[in-house]
Amino acid sequence: MSLEATVYGVELMPLGKIVYYLDNGETFKYGDYAIVLSEFGTDYGKVLLGPKDISIDDVNYELKAVIRKATAEDLKIIEENEEIAKRAREVTVELVKKHNLPMKVLQSKYIFDRSKLVIYFSSKTRVDFRELVKDIAKEFKTRIELRQVGARDEMKFIKGLGLCGRKSCCSYFLREFDSVTLKHAKQQQMMINTAKITGPCGRLLCCLTFEHDFYVEALKNIPDEGSTIYYDGKIAKVITVNVFLSRVTLQTDDGEMVALPFSYFKEGENAGNWKIIDSGRSDNYYNGLDDVSDIEDE
Repeated sequence: MSLEATVYGVELMPLGKIVYYLDNGETFKYGDYAIVLSEFGTDYGKVLLGPKDISIDDVNYELKAVIRKATAEDLKIIEENEEIAKRAREVTVELVKKHNLPMKVLQSKYIFDRSKLVIYFSSKTRVDFRELVKDIAKEFKTRIELRQVGARDEMKFIKGLGLCGRKSCCSYFLREFDSVTLKHAKQQQMMINTAKITGPCGRLLCCLTFEHDFYVEALKNIPDEGSTIYYDGKIAKVITVNVFLSRVTLQTDDGEMVALPFSYFKEGENAGNWKIIDSGRSDNYYNGLDDVSDIEDE
């Protein structure tokens, strides 16, 4: 039997990962600020979830309790910290130009206890920012941490529009990134056209994962296009597989075109007598596409 705990979900950075903290007995409403312990030290965040009961086994990190609900004095400190963080970003941008470094400054955060200033940046190469850190530390008299993020996180910070014309998912609601590979596009019977399946971040579209499970289930036991099957005493080639119409079109060896419902290939009373002769693809076809990974940079 798994242990359960009452927690609140706290957002430490805008659209960042929601971190669960144990209920400390105080009552929080959506949007309240809470003082918590983060990886950087005593920090603050906005309560977006809870209170809710979760299984401790479902959380892959140690649960810490909320320190306290932010007081009026805490809120004043938070406001001041955010102003300092805003200025820190502006100063860092100028210092990056001064040192001629190949990096883009994205965001900054001054943690609640003012023991550390965290600055997020992106770069396509390794950057020697030791002198930059010294200059920032001289200006703000605190510990400085420069944290490099990948292309997807960069897009989250700068925001933008997706190919669909709407706000990019990462700048609108997507808080964590799943692995996206060409396998997702192939499974959804998409043409491998880079311009059509790549987002403004230069990576494969995150939305390729949204409907992936549906396609996996819908196409389970369905022969692939191009495969050769034994059907109704004849040899036939699969011409098209239409997941939306749930229909497979075959051409038999004598030239006859046949349209069959997906149910013909599934188990059940409507299933037919058929078997695959040649899948038209090697057994590791999809597995090979897994090697073309497009998950967030480490």
